[in-house]
Amino acid sequence: MEEYHKIQTLFKRDEKTKKLIEGEFTDKAVEFIKDLKWQFTEKIDGTNIRIMWDGHKVTFGGRTDKAQIPVELTNRLIELFGGEANEQLFEQKFGDTQVMFVGEGYGNKIQNGDLYSPTQEFILFDVKIAGNWQSRDSIEDIARYFNIDVVPIVLEGTIQEAVDFVKTNPSSKIGTAKAEGVVGRPCVEMQDRVGNRLIIKIKYKDFE
Repeated sequence: MEEYHKIQTLFKRDEKTKKLIEGEFTDKAVEFIKDLKWQFTEKIDGTNIRIMWDGHKVTFGGRTDKAQIPVELTNRLIELFGGEANEQLFEQKFGDTQVMFVGEGYGNKIQNGDLYSPTQEFILFDVKIAGNWQSRDSIEDIARYFNIDVVPIVLEGTIQEAVDFVKTNPSSKIGTAKAEGVVGRPCVEMQDRVGNRLIIKIKYKDFE
C-alpha cells in the first residue's frame, strides 16, 4: 500500500533546548508564501488511517504498513467501508481508478481520545485520486457520498494568523477535547521544486 507522507512541522527546532525557533521555517518554499491565504483544518489527536481502493477491492492500513490498527477501530472501518455494498459504491464513484482516503482514527483508548468520543471513529482529511491530491470541495463531496465525517476548517488566513490562533489553545470542534493544533495547506494545492506538497502542521504543545 502507498504510504502517506509525513506532514512537516512549520518551524525548525533548537538542537539544545528542543524548542521551536519561531520564524525559522523548515521549508523555504513555505516561508516564501507564508503571507498568502492558507486553509487550516483541525489536527485531530489520533492514529493515521489509509483507506485504499485499487479498482477492485478496499483495504485498510495505518500511516505505514507496519502500523497496527486497534480492533474496535478496524470494526468501525469495516462498517464504513467494508463489504460488497461499499465496494459497489467505490466502483460507482471511481471505477478502476486508484484512490487513497487518508483520515484519523480517534476516540476512546486512542491517545487522549476519550475526550473526543466514547467510541472509536474515523474522520477524513485528505484524498488522492490517480496520483492527484484533491481540493477541499472534492474531499467534502466524497465525504458526503460515503456519509463520513471530514475534519473542520478552523481558519483561512496567513501562517502567522494560524500560529496566533493555535497559541490560544482553542477547544476542538469534536467532543470536549482541546484541539491538538492545525494542518495547513495553501488554498490552491502547491508543490516545491522537487514535487513535495506544501503542507504543514502547527501544534499547541510546541508553544507551551
